Amino acid sequence: MLAVDDEAKIREAVSDYLTHKGMTVLSAGNGRQALKIFSSQQVDFIILDLMLPDITGEELCRTIRERSSVPIIMLTARTQEEDMLSGPALGADDYIKKPFCLKELYARMQTVLRRSGKLSTVQDYGELTVNMQEMKLLRNSEEIPLTASEWKILTVFLQNAGNVLSREQLIEKAFGIGFDSYDRAIDTHIKNLRRKIERDPHSPEYIKTVHGMGYRFEVSR
Repeated sequence: MLAVDDEAKIREAVSDYLTHKGMTVLSAGNGRQALKIFSSQQVDFIILDLMLPDITGEELCRTIRERSSVPIIMLTARTQEEDMLSGPALGADDYIKKPFCLKELYARMQTVLRRSGKLSTVQDYGELTVNMQEMKLLRNSEEIPLTASEWKILTVFLQNAGNVLSREQLIEKAFGIGFDSYDRAIDTHIKNLRRKIERDPHSPEYIKTVHGMGYRFEVSR
């Protein structure tokens, strides 16, 4: 995502917070720099300040809208109602008034993504943050390295959160039909996953054993 604001403190705060959420954040201090980044990098979300030193936020939003439907949230320090409502009229998906709470900004981003039909690749599950696109898993902002097999199994769990999955189902969904492996081999992967993501692997909060049936991934977002 791209954060565009002429105030370095705001850019740094937004970048740090969203990076901790597992996002890759680019930043620009003016409109021309933002356009250069937008034209040369893959940008899937934009946080855009209305008051920029060269190109105004309104002009930049119009220019971007001529090229792309990328979600845009505009930041404004203005208080007049007509100015606050100008964001959607210009093509922005939402606006937020300065000063703002980073947690609220993140929530607004998720709302915009859901409303636009663009599925967010970053989701929170309690202490865990999962970035599906970049294949990153973080716990309390610290990245947890996973093997390819562990990532496949975790993905299946997340896609079926709350549902009981047998060992056979886990193997089939994670590795495909016909994958040559003993059912109990999945237990080793589960043990390793628990060791990495659980605070206490012997009393797991996420990956629960359902005796006689298999496993269930439980989350409280």
